[in-house]
Amino acid sequence: MPRINNKHMATYKKRGFKPKTKEEKEHYVEEHSTTAEVFNTLDEKATKTEEWVVKNQKYIFSVIGIIALVVLGYLGYNEFVQKPKQTEAMNEMFQAKKYFNDALTGTEKDSLFNLALNGGEGKYGMIDIAKEYGNTKAGNLAKYYAGMSYLHMRDYEKAVSYLSDFSSDEDILSTSAKGAIGDAFAQLNQMDDALDYYKQAANMSDNEFTAPTYLYKAGTVALELGKAKEALELFNKIKEKYASSTEATNIDVLIGKAEVMASK
Repeated sequence: MPRINNKHMATYKKRGFKPKTKEEKEHYVEEHSTTAEVFNTLDEKATKTEEWVVKNQKYIFSVIGIIALVVLGYLGYNEFVQKPKQTEAMNEMFQAKKYFNDALTGTEKDSLFNLALNGGEGKYGMIDIAKEYGNTKAGNLAKYYAGMSYLHMRDYEKAVSYLSDFSSDEDILSTSAKGAIGDAFAQLNQMDDALDYYKQAANMSDNEFTAPTYLYKAGTVALELGKAKEALELFNKIKEKYASSTEATNIDVLIGKAEVMASK
């Protein structure tokens, strides 16, 4: 196609321009044909879209209605069902939690832990709260207290069951639960499981209190299982990262023991 110089192009783009030469007429026709084609294509697509919407409007409105019902249902459930249940569960838990705290500091521990588990004074215990309000935060927390109560009462299998069913975003509670499961498995003489849960607990929260405690427990269990190299890594981590912790006081002795075992 013949080229049109810049001068012609500038003139062509002026409003009201009428092509005079053959070159200008050809370019004018070509450009306007292309533009018309683009708009025609867009019009065709818009028409097809409109036709599809009209044809499927019942389906579209049904989908929108379902989505609206789901959203409204969720909001209604949360506001009128979940929140009242949470409040009710917390009221029930108040007495059971008091029994649990008294058991930790009192003398009649087993009887108080029993009351914490099974309830008293017309209130639910942790078992019933976990069962009746399991989908609330209070019901979930009741599983933790039930598991810890069973751990103190030396019913280790039930302790594992309840604590395994508990979940939390709070580092202290989740770490405590994992560590307590490790304690229960250690008492059941399932040392491989105990080691696994102690390591999980040690890695869940990097602080001066829980981390060295569970690293120490994991290290001693690893030694007992004959996993000297793993024990050495765990003990060295206490020495390097938590030198001011209680567990670090005699850690060199355990490191030496692990080194001897690892060299054999």
